[in-house]
Amino acid sequence: MAACTIETCHVACCANRTPNVVSWGRGGTIAFGTCNSVALYDPRERRVVGLLNGHTGRVNAVQWVHRKDNAPECHLVSGGSDNQLILWEAQHGKVIRSVECKGHSGPVCAVDAIYTEGSQILVASSASDSTLRLWLCSDNKEAECLHNVSFGSGFMMDVSLALLPGTRVPILACGGDDSRLHLYVPANGQLRKVMSLQGHEDWVRGVEWTSTGAELLLASCSQDSLIRVWRLCAKSGSDTRAEDDHTIIKMKEDVFEVKDREMISAFAVSLETVLAGHENWVYGLHWQPPVFKGGELQQPLCLLSASMDKTMILWAPEEGSGVWVEQVRVGEVGGNTLGFYGCQMSPDGAMIVAHAFHGALHLWCRDQDKEGEWRPGVVISGHFNAVQDLSWDPEGEFLLTVGSDQTTRLFTPWKKQDSKQTTWHEISRPQIHGYDMQCLSMVGRFQFVSGADEKVLRVFQAPRNFVENFANVSGTSKEKLLASSDSASLPEGASTPALGLSNKAVFQGDLAPRTNEEGGQFNSISDQYQESYFHPLILTEPPPEDHLLQNTLWPEVQKLYGHGFEMFCLASDSARTLVASACKASKAEHAAVLLWSTSTWRQLQRLQYHTLTVTQIAFSPDAQLLLAVSRDRTWSLWRRNLPTPESAEPAFSLYAHTGKDTAVHSRIIWSCDWSPDSRYFVTSSRDKKVIVWGPCRPECSEDSAPPPEIKPCSSVLDVGDSATAVAFCPVFCADNSFLLTVGLESGRILLFRWKPGQDDASGSDWIRCGETDTSQSHSLAVKRLRWRPRAGRAGVEDSETDVQSDSERKLEEESSWVQLASASADHCVKIFNINKQAL
Repeated sequence: MAACTIETCHVACCANRTPNVVSWGRGGTIAFGTCNSVALYDPRERRVVGLLNGHTGRVNAVQWVHRKDNAPECHLVSGGSDNQLILWEAQHGKVIRSVECKGHSGPVCAVDAIYTEGSQILVASSASDSTLRLWLCSDNKEAECLHNVSFGSGFMMDVSLALLPGTRVPILACGGDDSRLHLYVPANGQLRKVMSLQGHEDWVRGVEWTSTGAELLLASCSQDSLIRVWRLCAKSGSDTRAEDDHTIIKMKEDVFEVKDREMISAFAVSLETVLAGHENWVYGLHWQPPVFKGGELQQPLCLLSASMDKTMILWAPEEGSGVWVEQVRVGEVGGNTLGFYGCQMSPDGAMIVAHAFHGALHLWCRDQDKEGEWRPGVVISGHFNAVQDLSWDPEGEFLLTVGSDQTTRLFTPWKKQDSKQTTWHEISRPQIHGYDMQCLSMVGRFQFVSGADEKVLRVFQAPRNFVENFANVSGTSKEKLLASSDSASLPEGASTPALGLSNKAVFQGDLAPRTNEEGGQFNSISDQYQESYFHPLILTEPPPEDHLLQNTLWPEVQKLYGHGFEMFCLASDSARTLVASACKASKAEHAAVLLWSTSTWRQLQRLQYHTLTVTQIAFSPDAQLLLAVSRDRTWSLWRRNLPTPESAEPAFSLYAHTGKDTAVHSRIIWSCDWSPDSRYFVTSSRDKKVIVWGPCRPECSEDSAPPPEIKPCSSVLDVGDSATAVAFCPVFCADNSFLLTVGLESGRILLFRWKPGQDDASGSDWIRCGETDTSQSHSLAVKRLRWRPRAGRAGVEDSETDVQSDSERKLEEESSWVQLASASADHCVKIFNINKQAL
């Protein structure tokens, strides 16, 4: 039942910061580890098509098991910081957990796998317990550890498996912190080391085999900034006589022998080439996948490498001489990021992808028109640490999120000109901070307040360049948007000064190139070193990572001082005139809620009741009441006083509260929210309970009337796990019942219907009407849930239809959908489409 009511619309996530965590399958799907999950990403549809949850620690290595006929893979192997490997299998369009390999005593850092006889899969893994293991996974879902090699105090950074040419014997290559490549072959039930290849002068970071018919090529890359390519070929008996002829200059060969089915074969390994072109550690390399030419599979001699110098290089031998040279170099220049951890190439060789230290994927596509030219492509992005809070804009057209990765990100739907499909993308990174971000609240169409692990609140306003680009990408009218914000005074963009934390506004005049008549004389030092790093962009599609980092900042317009400790939560009222904020507190004096005016940004009031951190604040939809819930297990409700001639500013007074004797929750209250009619509010707690309280609006509104008794008006709902987030849907269900969603510490999201006035003693007032399944759920605690402020799906309802009746039918159909956004500690932001009629 849950499957039809909740569908995943978008997942924003990025790759973990480890080298071997991305793998591009022959079927076109990119698999990458994101926190404790494996994401399956379709670069053509530009969206995550599946999430595999099974690891309990960070996923460090992911590898598709390539088939000999180059058909789309049906197996994927992943290794994680939970010390285990999981083999996943695709069945009937779904990818399920097939085999678990347990045995390592440290985090797995590299995996590789090949098919051996029949459908058995040979898996090689290396871990930080200084061991290397070979596993055999058979059809009966069993995993057997065949070999275990220990390296004492050394580590192997990467492993690669292949079958020796003309035999069924696997050969394993691994490279590590002893700067050598080790080749192993199974023999007599043992894993025998047949060779150590020397040459690199620093740790070997990556190794990969490829087969060119009768030979194998092995590429290795190292922290010495060099790449080496080695050739392995079978030696026949006639080769030995030529060695006595001293007139021929040959590369030094190392020979070893292998026994396969009673036959002894000899193989020789020689150095093919050394590739120098990178200026920093080379972390990853990848051979171009084989392609069909003339009905047979051929391996193109083309190698891709990725380095910490922020570049990727495509290497290939020249046609005439056969000398390996650099064909293409792509990457980013400048910025404050570290380089690339690994690289992959699409099955047809027309796209390449790298993943960077900050988790971002960088995609380049070969230009169809210009030979040898590559251009950046649109690709998924997301936070690389826990996402703490999120907020929809008042119109429900975009989503702002903040996280412990010290960034604020803005996501919006993008509809391509020629495509029917709408996909969500990050189009702006308004704030890049020096502290972990904790909370945010929208205070207008293009203005927000954010709080971090510092005592200051910061207010940001969108620049003109963002408004114009948002209009282009989302397909809204630019004139309408600029009219709604005071466009005359809007700066063009923002940049961060070299030693500053605050984003400084950049105006039109700052962008004009300065001409100096005095023959290049600078009036001052500051003229010589210009501050502005901002270059206005005209976007027609979502920008790549380097533009997001530099050209999509919003200027900071205000700082709010008043709190004594790190910021914890924020809220703004529906009229966007007030902001309430609270910080971490272990004493009553710091646990006060501060009220700020959004017109003057002055502090208006200090609301003091709680003794420990206020965990969430919420204004009622009619803006008359303010609710605060706290770590001290109680809630407080504040009422807006009627304005008097003396004070025009709104003032709030304590209206109702729970104390030690009346509190129902026995643990920290994590979250709260208001019903759309402002009559009820809900609280959720670590004690697994969710309770609706009310009624909050007295029938007579005289000031002298005593506050009504606000008590639980629902039965206590036990959700079986710590309830970390809760939210009321702003749209009523068909029978006028309320739709609620509850987020759990386990990562699951539950949907309930609740109707006041039902018999709450029996608990029948709660109707469970859906939950996320394993693949939709988060893998860690849900931090925040927010419903889109109006019915419909963002980016879908704006599509114009030609026929009037058709458009009316579509509107009605669209109004039965609501959208829910969730933020989690597993680095993911998810948007779900929920059909109210299916409930």
